Amino acid sequence: MTALDASSNLSSTSIRNEDSRNILGLLALWTTTTDHKRIGRLFLRGGFVWLISVIGIGVVLGVERINPTSNIFSANSVVQLFSFFRTGLSLGVLAPLFIGLSIALVPLQIGAQAISYARLSLFGFYAWLIGSALVVVSIIGNGGPSGGNTKMVDAYLLGVGLAIVGVVAAAISVISTVIGARSSGLAMSEIPVFTWSALVGAAGIILTLPLHLGSVVYVAVDHHYGRLAFGGNYRIDKWIGDIFGQPQTFIYVIPALGVFAEIVSVSGPKRQVIQTGGFVGIGIMSTALIGAVTRTQHLFESTGSLSDKLTSAISYALFDVLPVFGVLIALFVSLLALKTNSLRLNPALVPSLLGVGLVFTGMLGYAVQMISSAELAGTVFEEGVFVYIGYGAVLVAIGAISHWSRELRGTSLPAGVIKGLGVAGFIAAVFASLPYYMAGFTNQAAKSVTDFDNGGPHALWNSLVGAGHVLMAVVVVYFVVVVLRPARSVAGTPS
Repeated sequence: MTALDASSNLSSTSIRNEDSRNILGLLALWTTTTDHKRIGRLFLRGGFVWLISVIGIGVVLGVERINPTSNIFSANSVVQLFSFFRTGLSLGVLAPLFIGLSIALVPLQIGAQAISYARLSLFGFYAWLIGSALVVVSIIGNGGPSGGNTKMVDAYLLGVGLAIVGVVAAAISVISTVIGARSSGLAMSEIPVFTWSALVGAAGIILTLPLHLGSVVYVAVDHHYGRLAFGGNYRIDKWIGDIFGQPQTFIYVIPALGVFAEIVSVSGPKRQVIQTGGFVGIGIMSTALIGAVTRTQHLFESTGSLSDKLTSAISYALFDVLPVFGVLIALFVSLLALKTNSLRLNPALVPSLLGVGLVFTGMLGYAVQMISSAELAGTVFEEGVFVYIGYGAVLVAIGAISHWSRELRGTSLPAGVIKGLGVAGFIAAVFASLPYYMAGFTNQAAKSVTDFDNGGPHALWNSLVGAGHVLMAVVVVYFVVVVLRPARSVAGTPS
């Protein structure tokens, strides 16, 4: 098997020309393709399907929390809904969206003839797809963390493992392309910022997710054969919950900085300054993988001796604060370079800028959450952090798809619509996140719809959260409709 399957692209082209109007031909095209754009679009489509489902669950949970004494769902169902939301937004949305963008765009940016190990990346998609389907089926069947159906819990663990294998396989393909398939004479220091961010993000995935896969295997074997060592289905989150939380999500969204820097670079004249700042910011943000690899939370302890405080502060700064500075540097340099009278406002700049701002707010919130004296662990503040990062990254992905729409789809997207969706998505994300930041300080418990009898207008806050998810659903569905609409106007080309 060769790294570049250019000949396979020719065969895919033949299938497209001969059987584009035939259902079996289309099926063969999408299941055997080695065209990196098609594989990337498969990941993107799968990610958006997951996104719509996750937003729907967010609406349900927001509504359920408005009145703590009137429960629509049983306690066990609520646990499964929270599990679906966390699993879906991280491994079902963030990972495939940016892996898909990387597979589709990196070969174009570095002059590669094709994606390296194209069949491996296609295998990665179908492994992720099958794993994702198993996760959905198992949670519906009372599986997942705290699930009561033993077989469905086994299916959940199998699904998570398959999804991880798929994402890692696709990441290997991205790294191989950047390192071994770029055009001759193109040095690593000269590659575009997005390609650099895709490389760093893929490397972070390869360094972290296999460790999580090992935990999934251990828990799955124990759960299937005896449930003696890891506490059974009610302790699953303790051992594999890091896959769906921070700082692992930071690894998934590293390419968001590359997207933002690329879009900013065509909006202002100081491309070299932006590229340098993007390289530095992405490199510093990648230090988040240290925390993801160690799988240990590094709290800043304000009590104890001076020596204990200093030791705590050093680890806290390295693991929790340094990645935030990476995003801040990229934002600062890019906005500084835009300070010019010759600014050309790229429509994609609106969702990407606002999205990176949301990601920064989420990462900063995580740093605050890791201060022990704030007492935010175990509250909905954690959910606010998660949604800030997740929805912010989704806005960046919307910006990326609109910016590279001609490369991905062959058509441009309407500028006014993209700007409007960017603003509406930002408002939706703030509504879905900021109230939980406030509710966290009044001790509203995470993963619960009843335990918030402390001070604070919780009904109002949870209503705003539900409204934010509804607005985000409108934004995402409308964007999907806008993206699919021009594809239908291209006769004879499968979308």
